[in-house]
Amino acid sequence: LFTIEQRRDREVVTAYAAETGHELWTHGWKNFFRETMGGDGPRATPTWDNGRLFALGAAGELRSLRASTGELLWHTNILSDASAENLAWAMAASPLVVDGMVVVLPGGGNDQSVVAYDAETGNVAWTALNDVQGYTAPMLVELAGVRQILVVTARRAVGLSVEDGTLLWDHPWAVSTVPNIAQPLVMNGNRVFLSASYGQGAAMLEIRKVDSGLSASELWRTNRMKNKFGSSVFHRGHIYGLDESILACLNAETGQLVWKSGRYGYGQLLLADAHLVVLTEQGELVLVKATPDGHEELARFAAIGGKTWNTPTIAAGRLFVRNTTEMAAFDIR
Repeated sequence: LFTIEQRRDREVVTAYAAETGHELWTHGWKNFFRETMGGDGPRATPTWDNGRLFALGAAGELRSLRASTGELLWHTNILSDASAENLAWAMAASPLVVDGMVVVLPGGGNDQSVVAYDAETGNVAWTALNDVQGYTAPMLVELAGVRQILVVTARRAVGLSVEDGTLLWDHPWAVSTVPNIAQPLVMNGNRVFLSASYGQGAAMLEIRKVDSGLSASELWRTNRMKNKFGSSVFHRGHIYGLDESILACLNAETGQLVWKSGRYGYGQLLLADAHLVVLTEQGELVLVKATPDGHEELARFAAIGGKTWNTPTIAAGRLFVRNTTEMAAFDIR
């Protein structure tokens, strides 16, 4: 298991044995980010690729480590490189590793909003856009048959060429209060679902091939799904997510609300075997059927204590959860 933590005045990338939770190695550097509402520490989950780990700290420190030992391979600061300012709640977008590059979102001007570094050397491969960055991580997707990088900045959703960052399409998506947070949801080969809190709501985009390349159009919009921190999931024609703090189900074709029930705070959810695994803001784990027939809780128990905003993960029959003070693993086979 790999994660990044705040340990006193240092950001520390850590490796743990998945079977026992035993700490295997640590690699840290001096930085202390404090923000009262969000809590202390780094925000972005480290990314593993081909035996290497790419970790991004709250203040923009990007480090490539050998995943087996924590040995430093190279490092840079993405904010300094792009002459960019940090966001109020710090860097939260996890690095995307694709085609030998590490794509990150420093949000700089002069075409340095999105930057791709060579994964082997740390040298800049390409840069793109002039947008202020969001908290949303870049994603490798295929839309309208075109492989591309999907990015949600502070003011729009865009598709970028993997090879050189060329803008393929864009669609306005701006929240007045804070930059975008929730991950977009890609479905049906050419559709992108966007959602945000702070009064924004949700929209379904369709990406089409046109003579000039690609174009984005809005199919529907609704105020019945406002993802704040957590991201929605898609299952058999329906979208499930937290509308603010209440679980909701939308018809993916029309955007119509199917049902809304169950208060979980600003938690997170995963889709697994036609079920929703919900990690609540209070650290409870809840199992809910992913069905349009209605809200049905199957199980609930206290997993960890304290405010919990971290995203859980499932691997090899185990469910892993953490917050700023605790982590735990559960056998769910």
